[in-house]
Amino acid sequence: MEEGKKSSQDMSGMVAQATEQARSAMENYLSFLAKSMAASPWGKTELSKKIKSNAEQNVAAAFEYAQKLTKAKDFQDLVSIQTEFVQIQLKSLTEQAKDLGETATKATADAFKGISS
Repeated sequence: MEEGKKSSQDMSGMVAQATEQARSAMENYLSFLAKSMAASPWGKTELSKKIKSNAEQNVAAAFEYAQKLTKAKDFQDLVSIQTEFVQIQLKSLTEQAKDLGETATKATADAFKGISS
């Protein structure tokens, strides 16, 4: 029985370490994304701000999901967590796509107004 408990603790430690390494890598990626977007011609636009914000929200949601998975009690709990995550992400991505589409359309219309004036 002690062997199983130690194995479970070892596994939890490895998962925690891997999660922290992934978090660090994603923070570096988000920093790179922010710097790249700031250097682009459209870096200070509303569209780029929304893209960056959406990326940050999606990464945060993925890490929250990973943490919930590590606390799953059994397979049924794991499936429930996965189902909830997929449903929330689909809704979120749909809203993000709609918002980005509207922002891009507005930016394009504004650009054409400037050209035609």
